[in-house]
Amino acid sequence: MTTTPMVGIGIIIVNEQNQILIGKRKNSHAPYYSIPGGHMEVGETFRQCAIREVKEETNLTIYNPEVIAVTNNLETYDECGKHYISVTLLATSFTGELQLTEPDKCEHWLWVDPHHVPSPQFDASEQAIRCYLENRFCVSE
Repeated sequence: MTTTPMVGIGIIIVNEQNQILIGKRKNSHAPYYSIPGGHMEVGETFRQCAIREVKEETNLTIYNPEVIAVTNNLETYDECGKHYISVTLLATSFTGELQLTEPDKCEHWLWVDPHHVPSPQFDASEQAIRCYLENRFCVSE
């Protein structure tokens, strides 16, 4: 059990067809679907973390990601003793060829309609997508 909250970064990447990128996760997030993301490192800005995580996980380079939501993920704490504050960024501009660069962490990537994301979803990702669709900045306080 952690004694202080951790910071997680999630990135909603939107393509030209208004679809978002979702991955089928393995390991600690298995078997959940989730937007790309990960842990913020010491000294990083939200943008730097988002750009790094997306590149590491997908081989895509995102441009000008903007913070669109902050959520307090108490469900994760209740389930596994980890309390995350999640910062969601939105990226609508990117280059590169989508690749599965971390097959030990993700089974595959899919472009999906954000209203019809496969289940089950990782709770922080589900909250982030809900914020995006409802144009709300914070889901839980």
